[in-house]
Amino acid sequence: MNKDVKPVRYSYGITSALLSGVAALCLLTSLPAGAQEAQHEQLRGSSRAVPVAGAPASFAELTTTLMPAVVNISARQSVPVTEDPRPNGPRVEAVALGSGFLISADGYLVTNNHVVHPDPRARLLTLSVTLADGTEYDAELVGQDEASDLAVLKITRPRAFPFVAFGDSDRAHVGDWVVAIGNPFGLDGTVTSGIISALNRSTGSRGAFDRSIQTDASINSGNSGGPLFDMAGRVIGINRFILSPSGGNIGIGMAIPASDAEPIVRQLISGEPIQRGFIGVQIDAVDEDFAEALGIAENSGEFIQSVQPGQPAAAAGLQAADVVTSVNDEDITRDRSLSYIVSNIRPGTRVPLVYVRDGQERRTTVTVGRRPSEDDLRAGQPETFDPAQEGADQLEPGQGRGASEVVMGLRVSAITPIIARGLGAGPEMAGVVVLAVDPTADAARKGLVRGFVIHAANGKPVSTPEELEAVVIAAMAADRDAVLLRISARGQPERSVPVRLRSPG
Repeated sequence: MNKDVKPVRYSYGITSALLSGVAALCLLTSLPAGAQEAQHEQLRGSSRAVPVAGAPASFAELTTTLMPAVVNISARQSVPVTEDPRPNGPRVEAVALGSGFLISADGYLVTNNHVVHPDPRARLLTLSVTLADGTEYDAELVGQDEASDLAVLKITRPRAFPFVAFGDSDRAHVGDWVVAIGNPFGLDGTVTSGIISALNRSTGSRGAFDRSIQTDASINSGNSGGPLFDMAGRVIGINRFILSPSGGNIGIGMAIPASDAEPIVRQLISGEPIQRGFIGVQIDAVDEDFAEALGIAENSGEFIQSVQPGQPAAAAGLQAADVVTSVNDEDITRDRSLSYIVSNIRPGTRVPLVYVRDGQERRTTVTVGRRPSEDDLRAGQPETFDPAQEGADQLEPGQGRGASEVVMGLRVSAITPIIARGLGAGPEMAGVVVLAVDPTADAARKGLVRGFVIHAANGKPVSTPEELEAVVIAAMAADRDAVLLRISARGQPERSVPVRLRSPG
């Protein structure tokens, strides 16, 4: 049972290797240094695992050494059968399967949080772990971190277990050989090999943990939580999900870098609360459309969609439509998002922040707050808006009167008191309302439909069709290919979206 998530910047879906045949990932090393060195000395002495020149002659020796530390995880859960939010509503038992790996001789192991807790509404009942030799053990949940998708388990029966150690993913290179071991589709002890295809890969969410090792080593449902090894037999990644239009492996697998995972795993084992930085903004990457509409370079920072009242960003004077280019003297890039940088700053720390407003660079200081729990963040999010509910009246493709309709594909009207009431708003609502959309225009591709309100265009408030028209004409005169609209749907907060213009001819 695969779950597809469609990130905004990708036309294909992210098929997370969770639920039915789901695995987790993570790693750690908390064992005696002497035991680790003895185990890895065996790898270093192998002549077959890593030939000096060329590709490995075989992965057999490496696999034989590492396989005993990779486990199959079975999580029995009580799952709601409906969207009923009540904790005692109707439920059914389900089993989630995944992979994991031992990181200490006394039975600590790492996996993905989504293996043991795939649904925030589910209740975990029991955990069992099966080793490569078929021996099954009960396990307990030591700690979990939903934000990073990591969880630590411990086998309850004492004995000396085989284990593996973390490597340094920061020293990995694109093109390096890697080996993945896990339990895809319930087929335990499956080994696949490949190379690192990319480092610091983002899938577009720009979240604190949207930074993965990409590999073409085959990964499928059930591999989640399993280790990604380098040729020294150290864990450099934790297999998490695949990018796929069909749900099957096509050679694009994603793993959590060990450098990000190991500190979190250690905190979970110690019981230390995980504190992450937070400033309270919703952001988007400055992609080609945003850059064109704003007249700035592509990937030059991140665009603030909204600022949460009472949070550090608001206190520092940041506003919606600002573009943050640097925080704590670190540039915001494709590889290092604002969320990633801020999350790694200790709450309470005052840091410099550089941003652009109305084309001018500005500076401020922000006191980083503490990131709320994932449950609290979800509770503060508005419900998903369904454009179909608004009735998407259409313009005839390529037809219209004036620049707004011809080059943007939008027919708009001033908001009268009657229209405001129909939108569920008071007479003070400002902007123009969308009456019809050309289905072939970029505005339609960006989700605009009848009933949306346009509050501003390129930073200028608009309250009549003529004011919107003037902004569009000015953008065309400045040789801009996009206009930035500040919009809202009924019952939803305002957000900004770049809409590309088309040739009037």
